[in-house]
Amino acid sequence: MASSGPRKEQQSPPTKAPPPENPPARSALPIQPQRPVGAAAVAATRNDDAAREEPADDDLVTTLVIEKSPPWLFSMAFHMLMMIVMGLIVYVNIPSKPIQLEAEAVYAEKLGDQLEFDTPLGEPDVKTTVEHALITPENLPLVDNPLAAPGDMEMFPEGLMTGSDVQAPQIGFALSGREEGSVRRTGLIGRYGGNRLTEAAVNKGLAWLARNQRRNGSWSLAGPYSDGVPYKGLDNEAAATAMALLAFQGAGHTQLGGKFKTNVVSGWRWLLKQQDASGSFFQYGLNSHRFYTQGLCSIAVCELYGMTKDEKYNEPARRAIDYCVKTQSPQGGWRYSPNVDSDVSVTGWVVMALQSARMAGLEVPKETFDNVERYLNDVAQYDGARYPYQRNGDVRLAMTAEALLMRQYIGWKRDDPRLVAGVEWITSPENLINFERDRNVYYWYYATQVAHHIEGDYWKRWNEVMRQVLPEQQIPRGKEAGSWDPNRPTADQWASGGGRLYVTCLSICMLEVYYRHLPIYSNVFAR
Repeated sequence: MASSGPRKEQQSPPTKAPPPENPPARSALPIQPQRPVGAAAVAATRNDDAAREEPADDDLVTTLVIEKSPPWLFSMAFHMLMMIVMGLIVYVNIPSKPIQLEAEAVYAEKLGDQLEFDTPLGEPDVKTTVEHALITPENLPLVDNPLAAPGDMEMFPEGLMTGSDVQAPQIGFALSGREEGSVRRTGLIGRYGGNRLTEAAVNKGLAWLARNQRRNGSWSLAGPYSDGVPYKGLDNEAAATAMALLAFQGAGHTQLGGKFKTNVVSGWRWLLKQQDASGSFFQYGLNSHRFYTQGLCSIAVCELYGMTKDEKYNEPARRAIDYCVKTQSPQGGWRYSPNVDSDVSVTGWVVMALQSARMAGLEVPKETFDNVERYLNDVAQYDGARYPYQRNGDVRLAMTAEALLMRQYIGWKRDDPRLVAGVEWITSPENLINFERDRNVYYWYYATQVAHHIEGDYWKRWNEVMRQVLPEQQIPRGKEAGSWDPNRPTADQWASGGGRLYVTCLSICMLEVYYRHLPIYSNVFAR
């Protein structure tokens, strides 16, 4: 059949080119395409495409991730890798010079506490409580002030005589543990049972003293704080200033350094002006204060010279000790007036001054100590284990502790049966520190030193209560924060005559006992 128009030629659809078989690897860097030239270029391109094949799916994903990832991702991955590597490196710090410490029992509230001590010491975040019910110590009569002993007692011709020819222990090293932050002080705190609670209490107590120093550099038993002595006649500025300085110096603060250096400098500037040409620091006040004042001031100036070897304090220390030696009574001790009468209380403060002089390297005549020993032999009771205020009086805890400390410094050995029996009495459960009844910081102050020197179970028994109860009773906040209240929870036996500053200073010194004096029977750190 003839067609009506021109016949269209039938065309088949274009055939899709097969996928390339061997594609070249892509570069990570962009390549600028070149413009094809003529038919040859087109043919070559087609031949190349025919030779390529599609990449595998995994390779394509990896390629896209690498090409599309931002630069910061690579940086982060690199630094994370470096941190992991560095974290696997262990650094061992080997001290250049080993420190030798003698191992001995370390006391703490709980097993392992001795391993948790660090410096600088922070404030405690937990409150410890007394774990043992304490029985009250012997009740002592009140007096008008703590710097005056009880009145005259009846004298009898008989006297118990006990003797000792033991040489005094080595004590020239005794002031070397006080330096704040030193390895030695830290070691002593740990070894003898101190902790963050005791050190925090010391620091808060010293801060209270600093706040209550008067503008002329002195301190007063009357104020400006609350609960001072009730009337001016009982005030004793020289004794108060010496007690405050002893508390600062006990923690290593001197005119040469320490957080409270300024307080120490101004305190000594005032106190040195009170000493006269004879060496006496007592210029006015109750006559019964005379040798308490002299003893306290002499202890302080001798300690400072011993700690610093500052020649400015050499001459005042020598004059103070010379005055003490020249005023010793025929009985062998001291009391209220030069060369007249003796009692254990006053004699104890003067003997501590003589001992501080020896610690500082100053000479004290052997005859002076021999006379003290003769006096103690004369007043001793219970074969030398207990002591009264004066000869043939009733034995007292405070006088016994004070006399035993003198015995230790004069030369009794640690295992002397008389010393052991006396320490057994003062550290018995009924005579440990107790704020609830028969509170007596004067007794505690001396008993703390005696027990610390003898060490062992006696010290552990005493310290377990002391380090817990004293910080617990410190005023925690307010104007008087850092002090101890002389009247609450019960009144101290010397509250009316010494007031807040007196009980605070002695409490601070007790909590410094771990490093204030090295134990006289140990050679700890002597190497």
